[in-house]
Amino acid sequence: MADLDITESAQEYLAGLLEKQDTEGMSIRLFVADPGTPKAETCIAYSKPGEEQDDDVVLALKGFTAYVEKRSLNFLDDAKVDYSPDRLGGQLSIRAPNSRLPQVRDDSPIEDKVNYILHDEINPGLASHGGNVTLEEMDNGIAVLQFGGGCQGCGMVDVTLKEGVEKTLLEKIPELKGVRDITDHTDTTQAFYK
Repeated sequence: MADLDITESAQEYLAGLLEKQDTEGMSIRLFVADPGTPKAETCIAYSKPGEEQDDDVVLALKGFTAYVEKRSLNFLDDAKVDYSPDRLGGQLSIRAPNSRLPQVRDDSPIEDKVNYILHDEINPGLASHGGNVTLEEMDNGIAVLQFGGGCQGCGMVDVTLKEGVEKTLLEKIPELKGVRDITDHTDTTQAFYK
C-alpha cells in the first residue's frame, strides 16, 4: 500500500460532506487521472454503492470508507490529503508529489508504459526541436498520439513518427499493436521544419 496520509481533519471534513448526501452508503474514491504524465491530476470523487472496482484498495476511515484505484497506488505514494479550516469555511488540499513521475513495472497498464517511454526517451529528443508528443488514448492496443510544439505541422513528422516514436514504442512495449497520429498538421506556425 502506498504511503497515503488522509489527515484526521480531512477525514472529519469528508465524513461531513458524505453525511449531507442523499445516498445511503456513499463513500469516496481517490485516483490519479493521467498518472505519470505532466497532466496528472489527483482526484477525490463521490462513490455510490456499487461503483467501486474489484481491485480497489479499501480504506476504513473515520465515519466512512474510501476506495483507492489500484492503478493509482504507486502515484499516491507520499500523498497527503488535508483540510485547513479558515474564515471562509476551509480548504481541502491534496498533495501528491509522485503523481506526475513515470513509474513502470512489468505489470503496469500499457498506458503507463507508453507514457513512461514518451516522457523518458522520446520527448527529451523532441524537445531539442521545441516539440513533444503525448498519449491521448489507447484504442484496442493502438497508442493514439498528439504531437505539439515544433512537431505540429513539421515536414519531418512522418519520419519522426515511423522511425523514431513508433519504432521505439514497439521495441520497448511488445504488447503494443501500433501508433496513430491525430495531430492537425495543417497548422505549421510552430513547425520546426516546414
